Amino acid sequence: MLLKTMKMLLLTTPVISALSAAPAHAWGQNGHRIVGELAAMHITDTTRDALVPLLDGESLPQIATWADEMRSAPEEFWQKKSSRWHYINFSKDDAKPSYDAHSHHNKETVADILEGIEYSISVLKNEKASLAEKQFALRFLVHLVGDSHQPFHAGHSEDRGGNRISVTFFGQDTNLHSLWDTKLIENENLSYTEFAKFVDTSNQTLISDYLASSPSDWLIESNNIANSLYKENETNVSYSYIYKNLPIVKTRLQQGGIRLAGLLNSLFDKSAKPLVKALKMPANSEL
Repeated sequence: MLLKTMKMLLLTTPVISALSAAPAHAWGQNGHRIVGELAAMHITDTTRDALVPLLDGESLPQIATWADEMRSAPEEFWQKKSSRWHYINFSKDDAKPSYDAHSHHNKETVADILEGIEYSISVLKNEKASLAEKQFALRFLVHLVGDSHQPFHAGHSEDRGGNRISVTFFGQDTNLHSLWDTKLIENENLSYTEFAKFVDTSNQTLISDYLASSPSDWLIESNNIANSLYKENETNVSYSYIYKNLPIVKTRLQQGGIRLAGLLNSLFDKSAKPLVKALKMPANSEL
């Protein structure tokens, strides 16, 4: 199974380590909407038609923020269990994971973002799943693909993905996680549609490179970026920081949108070609 393979890849990669407390929301509303808008630009007509009943009158960018918005709902799932879906943290001291690799197909037992993606895909592939279950899965999947491309959703457990690292942004107090999920994007003063249009690409070589990946790859990329930012340890953020790091933000959003489209195409359009309109297809995969 593709997602089981992804899980094993992530767990056997040297940088991986323990889960910890949940970080704050990733990318903020605009970031998630940019990923959703980019995906909408790259899905096939067949995929777009298949998504109509699941979107229920909304669009991919509209549903992209739902998983964060629902975290204030009073139900036990949202208050006590949903936060773990959004991240996978790494310890800077550990080289091995502290949990076992196994598939989770019950939303109550999802332990991290990779299992959340796995669960969502399994529901969308399940012909017996109800419309409501598939709508839930799609909304989470769109959101989690965005989360997986925010570096500090694969950050260190010790600082809760940068939440405990104080920085100033043009003299205003914030933290490293918030800087990357919101402030660097909002500083551009663009709507999500403008931002998505500016970072979109039709470069097939670049798209093929992005699609030659799996969700575990995305999280490893995020962890590597987070580690480099930890090492730089810049706490007084202004123009030079933006000049150096905004291109990384734009690339991660671009990758997130195109990869989300590739994942949706591989789920809903059997004619979508791997590395052109769909993700890399590992051997023996049912996706």
